[in-house]
Amino acid sequence: MTTDTAAVFASAFGDSPDGIWAAPGRINLIGEHTDYNEGFVLPAALPHATRVAARRRSDGLVRLVSAQGDGGVVEFALDGLAPGSVPGWAAYPAGVFWALAEAGHPVGGADLAFASDVPTGAGLSSSAALECATALALDELYGLGLDAPGRALLAQRAENAYVGVPCGALDQMASSCCVAGHAYFLDTRTLTGRQVPLDLPAVGLSLLVIDTRVKHDLGDGAYADLRAGCERAADLLGVRALRDVEAGELAAAEEKLPAELRPLLRHVVTEDRRVLDAVALLDAGDPRALGPVLTAGHASLRDDYRVSCPETDLAVATANAAGALGARMMGGGFGGSVLVLVETGRLAEVEQAVREAFAAAGYGAPHAFPAVPSQGAHRVQ
Repeated sequence: MTTDTAAVFASAFGDSPDGIWAAPGRINLIGEHTDYNEGFVLPAALPHATRVAARRRSDGLVRLVSAQGDGGVVEFALDGLAPGSVPGWAAYPAGVFWALAEAGHPVGGADLAFASDVPTGAGLSSSAALECATALALDELYGLGLDAPGRALLAQRAENAYVGVPCGALDQMASSCCVAGHAYFLDTRTLTGRQVPLDLPAVGLSLLVIDTRVKHDLGDGAYADLRAGCERAADLLGVRALRDVEAGELAAAEEKLPAELRPLLRHVVTEDRRVLDAVALLDAGDPRALGPVLTAGHASLRDDYRVSCPETDLAVATANAAGALGARMMGGGFGGSVLVLVETGRLAEVEQAVREAFAAAGYGAPHAFPAVPSQGAHRVQ
């Protein structure tokens, strides 16, 4: 893909870029909808990434082109750049320029060409990969000296305030900070994290991603409604965020909430506990025991948070029935992908069972691939 990105750049802008940078999509082992509740998450980076070939400009102009787009160049001036001024896919990198300027970082114009193999609409954070690749490229092109968490937070700011999606920090922190062969245990309140070894091949295990190919859009209001519900519940309970409700306090806290908010609280409190349990299992060298944690997480997303859909529910149930150790949906919900923990020798068997179940239900064929914990944002050349 490096060659493809350079070729896209040369075709659109002529000559060669100053460099090529990459930022990955991510899986999330456990910890869904906890980030905007200041809770815990446990993501890992995918080998699938967005790559950007970039070159500085001195005239305050930005030109963008994408191999996945219609081939047209999107052009805008930094002077007067404001939320809503750049639409479509280009809003994500434009938002990074805007967020950097808003934070006082001296960034000028640039030519940028993108190419990505992160599936879109699959709950694998394709938008964060686009933002974080842009942030790293601009950081190095202009010598800003930002660290990985700093770039992640600026990318999150771009998505929140420029694109208008009220996401938490999970996706951008994962894309920026993950290390190959590890999961990243992140406290989204303090934004402190540590790398947790995730060497599944050593114990004969694999992670399988099943993209249901059911597309979703977190900007459609459903995600914002869930977040607003959690904030309302926290206000009623008199806490800063739902993360502050301990598991032992859950039953009493539920009694203080209206019926429609109780399931949201229940999911967040139990999901934070599942993240801590998962980290303890990995620290103890027992990744096989993650299976039931994943499956319990899916049940909570399905029954309490109500963000699953028939396709993700079928994929989880079928994978587990076919011998997987555990499975759950990932991402914001309403479609997207399922993560399956499975013995490596049974990968093909589980994948085939899901394909057959989808065909029998009249669903389109899913796309499955192994998830190998990979490197976060980095310079390619």
